[in-house]
Amino acid sequence: MSPRPDVSEERKDQILEAAADVFVEKGLQKSRMDDIVEKSGLSKGTLYWYFKSKDDIFIGIFERIFLKEARDLEPLTSSDKSSSERIFEYTERVILDILRLLRFAPIAFEFLTLAFRTKYFQKSFKRYLAVHMDILIPIIQQGVDSGEFRNIDAPEAAIAIGAIFEGTMLLWVYDNDLVDPESHVRSGVEFLVAGFKQ
Repeated sequence: MSPRPDVSEERKDQILEAAADVFVEKGLQKSRMDDIVEKSGLSKGTLYWYFKSKDDIFIGIFERIFLKEARDLEPLTSSDKSSSERIFEYTERVILDILRLLRFAPIAFEFLTLAFRTKYFQKSFKRYLAVHMDILIPIIQQGVDSGEFRNIDAPEAAIAIGAIFEGTMLLWVYDNDLVDPESHVRSGVEFLVAGFKQ
């Protein structure tokens, strides 16, 4: 008899996908575990086996979707391309992720709101920021060390790039007719990188 396959990751994905749909539709506060059970097609016992609360599921969604996407960018730190080229490649790849994940924007902003009030949520947000900083800071520092960039502070410059992404998305929430995430993130990073060289 062959060993039983491990379906735990598949079940987690099924729960997180269903929960994401429920949270986007209803918001975290109005969503119930029963809604997620119904959407996933799994039993309540299975749901609670993997996640003890809505907060655990919410963190799971954030880390599975947003942290995974960020970690996929890590090879850029050791690429042979120039720092400018790598920052632009980083930008294009993050833009693609943003466009692909726009439907999760309500979850992301609800998560940000919770991070202001709850250390439990803030820890995941700090990990998300740290992953991006761990990619951008070495790339920028390599540009300084090679003479491609002027003598700028790499951590400060990395935060400025992050602010372009996060700020543009917030402005898009304010007015999605005026703000286009793709073009405005791209142009903002291009202006900033041009400043790195002056």
